[in-house]
Amino acid sequence: MKVRKAVIPAAGLGTRFLPTTKAMAKEMLPIVDKPTIQFIVEEALNSGIEDILIVTGKGKRPIEDHFDANLELEMSLREKGKDDLLKLVEETTDVNLHFIRQSHPKGLGHAILQAKAFVGNEPFVVMLGDDLMEDQVPLSRQLMDDYEKTHASTIAVMDVPHEDTSKYGIINPERQVEDGLYNVNNFVEKPEPEVAPSDLAIIGRYLLTPEIFTILENLAPGAGGEVQLTDAIDILNKTQRVFAREFRGKRFDVGDKFGFMKTSIEYGLVHPQIKDDLSDYIIELGNQLNQKKQANHSTENKTNKDKKQ
Repeated sequence: MKVRKAVIPAAGLGTRFLPTTKAMAKEMLPIVDKPTIQFIVEEALNSGIEDILIVTGKGKRPIEDHFDANLELEMSLREKGKDDLLKLVEETTDVNLHFIRQSHPKGLGHAILQAKAFVGNEPFVVMLGDDLMEDQVPLSRQLMDDYEKTHASTIAVMDVPHEDTSKYGIINPERQVEDGLYNVNNFVEKPEPEVAPSDLAIIGRYLLTPEIFTILENLAPGAGGEVQLTDAIDILNKTQRVFAREFRGKRFDVGDKFGFMKTSIEYGLVHPQIKDDLSDYIIELGNQLNQKKQANHSTENKTNKDKKQ
């Protein structure tokens, strides 16, 4: 069966970006001039996905507005001959999007369960908005290609520093069935480094078969008192094969402030309108920081010399 549908969970409270996210959806925070969720939708479309469900929550209405038509704005841009800007606005409206609200944030697994009616009896892709992925072939497409060969659920994983395993779901790989594609013994949610079965961490892309919904409906809350998708996948793996695809492209983590800032800078350095100015500014800022360090070093040396005297 062809994979046609994707689910994007976007109901989280975004507490790591407070106070901005008190009244603004985290998914609408811009990387230069494009909301993070638009990158996710574009990956889905570039992968061949036909229908997308975004699971939203309280305060997430701006996401729906962003992908809706704005006739007044479009008319104004058209009348002023601002065709380039008009094209940017219109490319967010030609998307087959659906929305459903998660009334209570009970975890990622619970958010995915809201998509049961939308998905029906089909395989589907889950795409988390905290991870932007860059590769020659979109990561979601890689998972879809794997499904065409295996007809099984496939989870994207990536090698992470061993000391960071407690931040992720981690796989216990059995063996490679082909380059970068693993059979999995089991999945462990956020293990401490001393008990982590590997350094292969689950990142924000999943291709799942519809049997996952039956498991989620009967799954008790796990880590953090939430319904964990990793727990459901581990149960699924006991009744049907679940594979792991190792991602070897570049991952941008926009789920925390520092990761978001790094991503903004890197995307800014390739943005056609600002890349040169930003590059010059970073060089200038680097020179200023070096001068400040040298001045501080000189002051410290003088202070130490005075103390010795």
